[in-house]
Order: sequence, then structure tokens, then C-alpha cells
Amino acid sequence: MSTESLTAAFSAAARPEITTDPGRSVGVLLCHGFTGSPASMRPWAEALAERGYGVEVPLLPGHGTTWQEMNATGWADWHAAVEQAFARVRAAHDVVVVAGLSMGGALALRMTIDHPDDVAGVVLVNPGINSTNKQLLALPVLKWLLPSMPAIGNDIKKAGADEHGYDRTPLKALSSMLDGWKQLRADLARVRVPVQVFKSVDDHVLDPSSVQLITQHIPTAEVTLLHDSFHVATIDNDAQQIFDDSAAFIRSVTGV
Repeated sequence: MSTESLTAAFSAAARPEITTDPGRSVGVLLCHGFTGSPASMRPWAEALAERGYGVEVPLLPGHGTTWQEMNATGWADWHAAVEQAFARVRAAHDVVVVAGLSMGGALALRMTIDHPDDVAGVVLVNPGINSTNKQLLALPVLKWLLPSMPAIGNDIKKAGADEHGYDRTPLKALSSMLDGWKQLRADLARVRVPVQVFKSVDDHVLDPSSVQLITQHIPTAEVTLLHDSFHVATIDNDAQQIFDDSAAFIRSVTGV
């Protein structure tokens, strides 16, 4: 599928998975964030496809429909979907780079830990693996009393940008994500490949602790600060910097 046909097939109203031509020597797996959709990754996917990379952005279970449906899914479901996408990308390409936004960054790191010999590098944009929000301590009980709470959606500085996410946060799903984060944090030291991290200076969704833990436990992690974007930086004012710098990173870790 060409970039033009990919663009035509992927409208703002319909939020399917994004897949470019298989068979290229370098494949890139992009993972969207919690309650988000591939819409937040579309421009990045197209930018990489234009550079000749094969790209896939899976739609995670429970996303792109309703928050109620998402509340019936959890970390195991999202992890399984990314595993399947990773297998497809790995089978079609000589070398693979994984990348993700927010929770998608956690899933990308999970792939790197689970497949240490099959990932050449990792790109993370405002990755989420931890939170210092004390309100989350009540979540194990609260999730049985309230199905959802208002979400911090479209944390984007650029006017008119839309990630097509939910306006409610499903609490059972949120609790499951936090459980997945806990195991991931315990395994961070197993990441040995180069890691490129983009961190927005102004992020109203995640506190700095996630990036701090990543740099503390992964010696290969290098951080680039984004000064003109909020949380969903992949469709914000610094998006082009992410596209250009990640493409350069991919070239450097794959040798292609």
C-alpha cells in the first residue's frame, strides 16, 4: 500500500490499524497510548513509510470503540495484540525497531525485553511506566465502585489536533495497566539495545518519574526534550522533530 492509498484509507472517523508494504528490510512497530488510537501515530507512520520503512500500528483491543468496551480488556490483551503485530513485522523484515507513545512506550519496552535478539532499537515518546499520583492508591477499591472517571484527553498544544481518544478513563483497564507497569519496571535492566526518548517539558498526563526510571535503569537511553508540545507529541508542534530524529536513530541502529 502506498502512502497515498494509506492516507485515503485512514480517515479521522475510521481508526483501523495502519500497515504499509511488507517485505522491506527495516520494519517499525508503532504502539499508540492508553485510551488513544492509531490516529495519534498516523503522521509518524506515514513519515517513516515515505523513508522506505515498513510500518505497522496495531489498534489495541478495547480502543477505537467505547470506553465501556475497553473496560473489559486489560494489559494481557494489549500485550497479546502487540505480540501478534511484532511477529508479523519480524517475519516480513530483516530488522525491527519498536516505538510507542505513552502506554505504547511501555508495550514497546516489553517487546524489547521479551525479544532481546529481534529488536535493534526502541523509540519512546512521553513513555508511561510509572506514576506518583497518590490518588491511584485507591484504584484497587475504586474500580469496583466507579466504572470510569473523566479523562485528560487531547493533551495537545497544537490547535485543532485530535488523537481520537476517549473522554472517560475506564478504571478497571487503568488498574490493569498499572499492574503491567509494575512487572515492566522490574525488568527494565534487561533492556540492552539503544533507546531514544522524547520527553515533553509540559506534560499534563504523566509526571517525570517514568523517564527518570528509564534513564536510571537503561544506560543506553538518551533523552531529547520537547519544548513546544504536550503529552500527545506525535501530533503536536514538535512532531516533525520526532519524525526526523527517529528516522536518523533507526538508520543508526539498523545500518540501513
